[in-house]
Amino acid sequence: MGEHQQPTALDGALSEVRLGLAVVAGLSLFLNLLVLVSPLYMFQVFDRVLTSGHVETLVALTVAAGFALLVFGLLETIRHQTLLRISTWFDRRLSEPVLAASLGEALLGRPIGAQPLRDLAQLRAFISSESVLPILDAPWTVVFVAVIWLLHPWLGVLALFGAVLLFALALGNEMVMRAPLGVANEHWMAAQRRGETALRNAEVVHAMGMLPALLQRWHAENDRALDGHARAGDRGAVMVGAAKFLRLFIQVAILGLGAYLVVRGELTGGGMIAGSILLSRALAPVEQAIGAWKGLVAARASHQRLGALLSRHRPGAPALRLPEPEGRVSVERLVFAPPGSARPILKQVTFELPAGEVLAVIGPSGSGKSTLCRMITGIWAPSSGHVRLDGAEVHSWERGDLGNHLGYLPQGVELFPGTVRDNIARMTDAPDEAVIEAARLAGCHELILRLPGGYGTDVGPHGAALSGGQRQWVGFARAVFGNPRLVVLDEPNASMDGAGEDALIEAIGRLKARGTTVVLVGHRPSLLVHVDKLLVMHDGAGVLFGASDVYKRQR
Repeated sequence: MGEHQQPTALDGALSEVRLGLAVVAGLSLFLNLLVLVSPLYMFQVFDRVLTSGHVETLVALTVAAGFALLVFGLLETIRHQTLLRISTWFDRRLSEPVLAASLGEALLGRPIGAQPLRDLAQLRAFISSESVLPILDAPWTVVFVAVIWLLHPWLGVLALFGAVLLFALALGNEMVMRAPLGVANEHWMAAQRRGETALRNAEVVHAMGMLPALLQRWHAENDRALDGHARAGDRGAVMVGAAKFLRLFIQVAILGLGAYLVVRGELTGGGMIAGSILLSRALAPVEQAIGAWKGLVAARASHQRLGALLSRHRPGAPALRLPEPEGRVSVERLVFAPPGSARPILKQVTFELPAGEVLAVIGPSGSGKSTLCRMITGIWAPSSGHVRLDGAEVHSWERGDLGNHLGYLPQGVELFPGTVRDNIARMTDAPDEAVIEAARLAGCHELILRLPGGYGTDVGPHGAALSGGQRQWVGFARAVFGNPRLVVLDEPNASMDGAGEDALIEAIGRLKARGTTVVLVGHRPSLLVHVDKLLVMHDGAGVLFGASDVYKRQR
């Protein structure tokens, strides 16, 4: 037997939403029963009131029908509101795991941008839209056909024939639209990704005149998407037109057949009118479903993509909350190869770093230094080997708990929308004192005070309101916020001038004095002032590891 897999977040949400959908199905039952009010009213007026001339009977029938239709309107309102609340709950229930899974894909080198969140929005919109109502009402077509049959078997045969033809058109609509819509949606998502990438790199695009080339590639994908949607739209239009013709023709036919049966004395005038109204109600959901098929196909594709995404990122067992670490780092025979690649980036890297010491990782570009940083911080999982913090695998830590003890400054510093204070505080409501302490520890308190709004300065999208050096300092302060036991700095002086580099060296000294373990990636010898250990990387392997003074003597 295969190992039992834990349900995905999507499975759990769909399971929990069944009660709400059962309520909606119950409302649909009563709504479709109340639809019989109009044909029954017609039947009674034609066959009782007009023949008897009793005004009292007409008044009583009208009041009863009016009350029933009022209940119908109230139930229809409740059904719409229930679907709206189900869709809102569904979005809230899944938005967090979908965003987390999207981040997981990005960490694995498969960035998919905001597409999963758009898929979730597509599902939410579909659940709360008019497009879902034909699906809820379609099963009652059989009931209406049965009632028409009770009026007269020949009317029932005609109604059944029309319903079967419309259902056949609905299936044909599915067959002719699935392929072009699927291809069109794939090209549309590719065009969206190209557009998002261009926007993220707007400065490079503008500076080097890349816009025409990017627009050409974007237009190629977008045109394919538009062509696919146009083909699907053309086919869908034919099906919608055919469905409208068929429904109207069947309605004319049932009136004609009813009139023939009235002439023969086999049906009353009220039965003829009631049969026409019932047939219109029986066939309406099927016709509406054909018109809404494009939205249904898009929602189904979104459901499939979300299901595949969340199945790759199933929630694991709750991680054990470990004691606060001292900061001891142990790397044992560490190997890492990107997914789908046979060539490892890291090859059997091994070293140990006691708590409170500073390790400098140096080597030529492409030697695996940044990858090693990502492994130490637990961003990527090893292909083999181990990365331990105080003896525990970094992946065995609960991520939120580990983040309290870990600081990380990547090469490309990304800031989040908000203020400088928000970014240093890691987007939490930490006390102001803790934020200022982190800035002082990083050595950028005075720099921040000189900003137009100080700590309240809005950094803009992706930190665009700050210079590269200012972003680097804010990222550094964010890394040391909360006095973490381990701080990993990947080329922290990349955007700093000489004075900034001196301030950085002093900040590393303050971290060391506090007993913080520091892993530092850098190329400049000036950064080695407070370094205790040195790791030299070449072609993914650690070719030299030892005390920094030994290395300096060898130099």
